[in-house]
Amino acid sequence: MTAFPPVPLTVEGSYVLHQVFAFDWAAWNNTSMEDRKRIGDEAARALQELEPQQSALYSTLGHKGDLLLVHFRDSIAALNAIELKLAQIGLSRFLKATYSYLSVVELSLYESSRKTYAMLAENGLEQFSPAWNAGIREVLERQKEAMAQRLIPTIPPARHLCFYPMNRKRGEERNWYALPLDERQRLMHDHGMIGRRYADRVRQIISASIGFDDWEWSVDLFADDPLVFKHLIYEMRFDEASSLYAEFGPFYVGIRMAADGLDSWLRGDSA
Repeated sequence: MTAFPPVPLTVEGSYVLHQVFAFDWAAWNNTSMEDRKRIGDEAARALQELEPQQSALYSTLGHKGDLLLVHFRDSIAALNAIELKLAQIGLSRFLKATYSYLSVVELSLYESSRKTYAMLAENGLEQFSPAWNAGIREVLERQKEAMAQRLIPTIPPARHLCFYPMNRKRGEERNWYALPLDERQRLMHDHGMIGRRYADRVRQIISASIGFDDWEWSVDLFADDPLVFKHLIYEMRFDEASSLYAEFGPFYVGIRMAADGLDSWLRGDSA
């Protein structure tokens, strides 16, 4: 048997930035009505410009923050430009960043990686040779073109968002990265089958953050009914990929808010 590389092939799409802010309500309430109107209108205009480019605003629950912004763009530079733009508006005086997360939309090709490696080996290509690498690039380009809609997603209009980062375990007893490729493929297939059963109720976008942020992946779940977040994640806790090999970071839940609804939110009305 040929020893194939243990790394599954991946294709990447949009870069993603999550920004979580606490809002200084005390300072806001001590600001004149005239200034509030001017600052709120300016912020709404800025957000209205960002929305069609795949940005979304959420009112978050709990102590971790008050507002969550999610941005999908074609480059890290474009995300940095958003950060700089928002830092210049008047509302930024009242916003304190409490969390942020940088990642890139990723699809792992577990199902086709081994087939690709086997095909290249059968053609007599030496692993990691120029011809082998060219064959890999050709496969990835085909996959990227076929999956373009999933790699460059639009933000779903669903009412609720659940966002969280996660890792695969690398401990002494359980190490995801020490498993054979075929075993990881089996685990991810079983894991994915659970998600498919919820496809009519929730939209899931996975992005990778290895080398970009403190965790390895981030998950965005979009649904009109927030209970589906609990049901889906709870069921996934029982499959092997999660029960044996997953570690989860903080969870953020938000309610979608259009840019033109910011004025109401600033008055203390529910999103």
